[in-house]
Amino acid sequence: MRIMMFAILFTVMTIGIYLVLNVVYVKYRRSFLIPILTSTIAIIIILLLFKVPYTTYMIGGKWLDGLLGPAIVALAIPLYKQRDLLKKNMLPIGGGGLMGVVVGMASGVLFAKLFGFSQDILLSLLPKSITTPIAIQITSAVGGISSLAVVFVMLAGFTGVIFGPMFFRWTRIDTAMGRGLGLGAAAHALGTSKAIELGEQEASMSSVAMTLCAIIGAVIGPIVFWIF
Repeated sequence: MRIMMFAILFTVMTIGIYLVLNVVYVKYRRSFLIPILTSTIAIIIILLLFKVPYTTYMIGGKWLDGLLGPAIVALAIPLYKQRDLLKKNMLPIGGGGLMGVVVGMASGVLFAKLFGFSQDILLSLLPKSITTPIAIQITSAVGGISSLAVVFVMLAGFTGVIFGPMFFRWTRIDTAMGRGLGLGAAAHALGTSKAIELGEQEASMSSVAMTLCAIIGAVIGPIVFWIF
């Protein structure tokens, strides 16, 4: 009974915080106010203030975590609607995905080497721009720390969502394909959530880029590490 109460409490708390902060985001439309970022910070603060262990929170949090799978599968809807556009642009989409993976991995490794990070951090930083499940597998395969890789993936996602729109304005990237591919390749699922706000074509391109980068990253991840 107590476990069930914890599960309901933390589930309701998480949804409530997200809804409230989503209202704030809709009102002010500032990138740094995206609800997935602000609600994460708010929940961390609450857990620290009340000294609630993460394992206790996840009694309810795992219910929401279980919805990630259906949410990802639901991205197939905009893909299907934009299937003709995707067929016509297979070459630029494939090239953009490949370039996104190579640059994302190479920049992470070079950054780690430049600042003299340890080997464990370097290996964990390698798949920072790939969606979490694949990033964990790549990190485990090359000998990195999976939990640390998840942190880097989240940081990459938040950074892409916050600074992506500004980067598009500075570089004058105003096409649906360019914005969608950029968000999906650099910020994976979080970038795709932002792309959905921009439009259906952006969402489709971002979904493709995220999936394509995950596949390419799983193949070339160990190769990039060996080269550098």
